[in-house]
Amino acid sequence: MTDFTSKTDADGVAVITWDTQGKSMNVMNQQGFEDLDRLVGEALDDDAVKGIVITSGKEGSFAGGMDLNIIAKMKDSAGDNPAKGLFEGVMDMHGVLRRIERAGMDDKNKGGKPIAAALPGTALGIGLEIPLACHRIFCADNPKAKIGLPEILVGIFPGAGGTTRLVRKMGAMAASPLLLEGKLNDPKKAKMAGVIDEVVDDPLAAAKEWVLSSPSIVKPWDEKGYKMPGGAPYHPAGFMTFVGASAMVNGKTQGVYPAAKALLSAVYEGAMVPFDTAIKIEARWFTNVLMNPSSSNMIRSLFINKEALEKGAVRPDVPDQKVQKVGVIGAGMMGAGIALVSALAGIEVVLIDNSQEAADKGKSYTTDYMDKGIARKKATPEKKDQVLGLITATTDYAALEGCDLIVEAVFEDVGVKAEVTEKVQAVVGPDCIFATNTSTLPITELAKASNNEEQFIGIHFFSPVDKMMLVEIIKGKGTGDRAVAKALDYVREIRKTPIVVNDARFFYANRCIIPYINEGIRMVKEGVAPALIENAAKLVGMPLGPLQLVDETSIDLGVKIAKATKAAMGDAYPDGAVDEVLFWMADEGRLGRKSNSGFYEYDEKGKRTQLWTGLGDKYPVSDEQPDVTEVQNRLLFAQVLEAVRAIEEDVLMDIREGDVGAILGWGFAPWSGGPLSWLDMVGTPWAAETTNALAEKYGERFKAPALLEDMAAKNQQFYGRFDPAKAA
Repeated sequence: MTDFTSKTDADGVAVITWDTQGKSMNVMNQQGFEDLDRLVGEALDDDAVKGIVITSGKEGSFAGGMDLNIIAKMKDSAGDNPAKGLFEGVMDMHGVLRRIERAGMDDKNKGGKPIAAALPGTALGIGLEIPLACHRIFCADNPKAKIGLPEILVGIFPGAGGTTRLVRKMGAMAASPLLLEGKLNDPKKAKMAGVIDEVVDDPLAAAKEWVLSSPSIVKPWDEKGYKMPGGAPYHPAGFMTFVGASAMVNGKTQGVYPAAKALLSAVYEGAMVPFDTAIKIEARWFTNVLMNPSSSNMIRSLFINKEALEKGAVRPDVPDQKVQKVGVIGAGMMGAGIALVSALAGIEVVLIDNSQEAADKGKSYTTDYMDKGIARKKATPEKKDQVLGLITATTDYAALEGCDLIVEAVFEDVGVKAEVTEKVQAVVGPDCIFATNTSTLPITELAKASNNEEQFIGIHFFSPVDKMMLVEIIKGKGTGDRAVAKALDYVREIRKTPIVVNDARFFYANRCIIPYINEGIRMVKEGVAPALIENAAKLVGMPLGPLQLVDETSIDLGVKIAKATKAAMGDAYPDGAVDEVLFWMADEGRLGRKSNSGFYEYDEKGKRTQLWTGLGDKYPVSDEQPDVTEVQNRLLFAQVLEAVRAIEEDVLMDIREGDVGAILGWGFAPWSGGPLSWLDMVGTPWAAETTNALAEKYGERFKAPALLEDMAAKNQQFYGRFDPAKAA
């Protein structure tokens, strides 16, 4: 069956309805483009048709965009000359939309039939690019709907004319948040911004009425004498806009996100030529982005793999384990956040702490969160009452009766956690799953306090819980499939992204991020300029430099982890040089942001101002500084090699989880698609050679693991050797 159908009413309006088969929301594919083009052409050629309305058969939405699975494969399916094949394919899309836009008009803008878009709601990506090619856009007054072009968020940009049309319709300055940030608006805000034309109760009826009113259908950019709103690049106002936009893009992306630079280039160059030439320029830049491995890696990790994990790609085959009632033990910042996200998902919560005051304080976190939502008109007082009504704050463990999941979030202390485990098990039923929230303590060791290790599992939330999307689920040696399924189903309920790893020191996320921090601190001791360390990290796409990151997480926490790790590893402990700097900072009372003093200086309001000048008194900056690329390689390989070792040691069981977990957990260079995608991008032979050269210069921690050496010898890729489909 086709996704597009057409029916001409008695009044002469051809209504083309988009209804993707087997999907809850419309997504575009190649066949869809061909069918849309054919139906539009037939309507334009039919003398009985006075005009066309394009609408959706899905309630509450027009379209969610292009099928990203298809975009991810476009390069591989573009033939022996992929750049040429991609460009021609993109121009075919432009041809379909340009035929809608011209609607049968001749070179003198005479003739033609009006074409309107009637949107029941959400219109994203190609789902907005098609309406932008129409002559008028009507949208339902649906406050839950989202209108926008979010392509930049997955490493591409609107390449089917959306970039060129939006800039010509609104001007570069007004269009920039929508294009460069992927900002989405509800229909009323989209109308105020000038993206759509009308917000009505019945968009289909309004669109038909407009089509029959003999409206003018020539787009402004097809009129003689058209001038771009806000000015073109060589107009005085436009000149300032484009200079500022270039600075903003490079400031935000540090030059590592190719899509943002390509988008800006397409806008700048396209603004100086006629429309038909501009869309060719857009197509060339879009092809340039699709040819860059960064875009395919980002699409794969941030959309395809992320979605697969959220839908249960690694879930054991056991019956549904939806959580009905969760007990959260410990009402500190972590426990309070877990209670909040659980209640927001409609789950009944029992929040327990040693004192009623502490339990109430934990519940007040949800109160504050909902109050902020009400102030921003993102929530209502009724919703606040509903969410708070699901949380019982108490000291009484008896309230846990009936819980099917416990999430313990008390201090990182084996003894304290064991005591809590015993108290809980005295109350809950035999089928209740017990999850411990820990970032460092071995799950297998903690499970010894349980009376059923099969039902004991680790769930590592990242702070702040309500903002961080990743949840790391850790299997102890005795953890059973039902516990894994319960944890995964719970994470799906609270709308987070899960990865499942086997138990090992620091699990996956922390085993990668701690070496990154340590490498930065180690370089301080060597005399590398702190500003070079921090900026090298940001220039390669890390959201925070290692010194800023340790300030944010707190230096005394770093000291605590270092002491515990040294006690466990004994003579094998590798980070004595790091401890010297870290322990000295702690002794100086510089504990990071929490004390308004760390590797950075802070003002009285806690705002970070500059790197601490006193650091150079203790650890002077050397006269000779390393090349920025070498600093970047040290910082990247400190993380990446741990990801490879995690595969070697069977901590990571699916490489998709390694990439998705790295980006969502600690922000590993999203432009790369994750550490394993990055290795595929640079090539395993280069990676092994480079990291072994670093090992000769800086130590054994950089020695290529046996797995990387083997893959380099065979010139293999991780997404070749470890087929995610087989792993799943």
